[in-house]
Amino acid sequence: MTNKLPFSPFTESNGLVFLSGQVYLTSEGNLLEGTIEEKTHQVMKKLQEVLEKAGVTFENVAKTTIYVTDMSIYGKVNEVYASYFEGPCPARETICVKELPLGAEIEISMIASKNTST
Repeated sequence: MTNKLPFSPFTESNGLVFLSGQVYLTSEGNLLEGTIEEKTHQVMKKLQEVLEKAGVTFENVAKTTIYVTDMSIYGKVNEVYASYFEGPCPARETICVKELPLGAEIEISMIASKNTST
C-alpha cells in the first residue's frame, strides 16, 4: 500500500497550469514553525518549486486563491505575497476558513498560463 495523496501538485489543460494548494511544509513533511511571514515565504517557495516543475514562473500566474484561518494575518501575508511578483499582480481572492489541512494557518493555490500573453 502506498501513502500517495489523491491529487497532483499540478495539472495542465489547454495551456493552463493548475497548482494544488500549498501549505508551509518543510522538506521533512512537517509544518514550518515561525512567524506568519516565514510561513508565507515557505508557501511561496513551495509554489515556486511546483511552477518550475510545470515549466512556468510567477510571471505566468494569472490567478491565485489565498486561504487563511484568521483575517488578522492578511496584511502580513499580503506583503510577503506581493514581494514575489513584478509588475501587475495576478487576479486573486483571499478567503477566511475555519480550518486548513494539518492545522495550517495559510494555503495558496494558483493558476498559471503557458501562453506568454499573461
